[in-house]
Amino acid sequence: MNTSIAAPVKHSSRFSSISIGLHWLMVVLLIVVYATVELKGLFPKGSDLRQALKPLHSGLGIAILILVTIRIAYNALQVTPAIVPKPPRWQHLSSKLMHYVLYLFLVVVPVVGWLMLSAKGKPIIFFGLDLPALIGPDRAFGKRLENLHETLAQAGYFLICLHALAALFHHYIVRDNTLVRMLPALKNRK
Repeated sequence: MNTSIAAPVKHSSRFSSISIGLHWLMVVLLIVVYATVELKGLFPKGSDLRQALKPLHSGLGIAILILVTIRIAYNALQVTPAIVPKPPRWQHLSSKLMHYVLYLFLVVVPVVGWLMLSAKGKPIIFFGLDLPALIGPDRAFGKRLENLHETLAQAGYFLICLHALAALFHHYIVRDNTLVRMLPALKNRK
């Protein structure tokens, strides 16, 4: 009879390097996507720079859609590192809800943008590749999709800000490891 007891599986106190890399890459892409919209207004309509920002914006939006799909699939296979000290149940549930809303946002906004370009009969270019239209041309529907895309993107400012503030709140006020779990490991960081 074997009386040995298997040692418990030790889980990491941080997310995997892949999860951390995808998270911060998406942060950078979101900053650039929002910057392309904000910078567009600095240039006159029809100018070369303004026109160059459009395919950059849509291409990065498609990149975000691809990366969030990869991230969702990858994270489904990973063990989420525990928050120490363990948060109250309401914080845990609100954190889960916030992450679901963020992932939904990161999927829906690019899809609505792709649908909008399709309805407006405009090319959907992903860094030199012509992507297929998702729906047929319908200019009126395209305008409604444009309004929806802009409204959702504006809501994104709030969601992203709330997410960042929650991480800072946990780090500086609650003093748990919520933020540290998603930071790249440095040699001297504890």
